[in-house]
Amino acid sequence: MNKSPIKMMVTDLDGTLLRSDKSISAYTHEVLQKCRADGMKITYATGRGYSAKKYAPCAWFDAKITMNGAVTAIEDEIITTRLIPWQTARPILLACAEAGMDVTSESGGVHYSNFDAAARWQGIGPCKITDFTQHEKDAEKIYIPNPTDAHKKIISQLLTDDLYFVITTDGVDSYLGQIMHKRATKGRAVLELAQ
Repeated sequence: MNKSPIKMMVTDLDGTLLRSDKSISAYTHEVLQKCRADGMKITYATGRGYSAKKYAPCAWFDAKITMNGAVTAIEDEIITTRLIPWQTARPILLACAEAGMDVTSESGGVHYSNFDAAARWQGIGPCKITDFTQHEKDAEKIYIPNPTDAHKKIISQLLTDDLYFVITTDGVDSYLGQIMHKRATKGRAVLELAQ
């Protein structure tokens, strides 16, 4: 029986739920458990993919929105995806690699990269050095670490109408370029999950 008029609580991870050392405090955990006991569904919405599991124990959350809204799951069952089809992703990956960029595509918790992503980003999960000429995996997100101004121009020319490019700061790289599907947003995913 739901004791609270609030049905669902959604939180970001980095810079919100997680402390600077990427842990969740005992006090925060206690509050989350009280909210669940009061009938609220607890969800996180993050730009992280596979690595979110490392910092946010699945048993504490009823649902997860990852990859900025590209993947939404209730418990471990994926209910919605907003992926970049491989037919769109592969030419972007190839062009970035040919222009000398380090580039990786994340799909199903695996990073497919033209560089050693596991060595660069500790704890991100499985990684495979990939020849993109044969790559046929839909992408949840495409990453370009530390894109230069010249790289940004190339990337902007590669984007199709249904994609967008953002640059964020990252703990390892100064800047992290990310290509995502335009419908992959946290806000959209939260609304769909609430329904």
